[in-house]
Amino acid sequence: MSWDLASPFIIDLRVGADDIDGLGHANNAVYVTWLERCAWRHSQRLGLDLAEYRRLDRAMAVVRHEIDYLAAAYEDDELQLATWIIDWDQRLRMTRRFQLKRPRDGAILLRAQTTFVCIELSTGKPKRMPTEFIEGYGQALIGA
Repeated sequence: MSWDLASPFIIDLRVGADDIDGLGHANNAVYVTWLERCAWRHSQRLGLDLAEYRRLDRAMAVVRHEIDYLAAAYEDDELQLATWIIDWDQRLRMTRRFQLKRPRDGAILLRAQTTFVCIELSTGKPKRMPTEFIEGYGQALIGA
């Protein structure tokens, strides 16, 4: 299956009964949960898990989601969600892109972009990325 950008990090998803709203399709808030799950799993793959965040007293916190909902997902749909780190300033900000597909028919259900800022966990205030973030996230930057 082709993606908008090369070398995505991909997770598999299955739409459960609890994901469905009164209109019979996956609720839009569920998509946001999936974006978070995908970003978090990618971070973990890069060696930046919750234990490392706590050790460093740093985290990447969402400051903006931009989501284009393109088609509906339904109960029992099997989906794939891809992410890429497309931009960062190596200080505070990082941007991810996402694309959600339904492999059985090739439908693109969502495209999104999320901006994160590095914060100090102990204060909640913006703080420069530590070397571990620069090395970990930097290896996944598109074009790196």
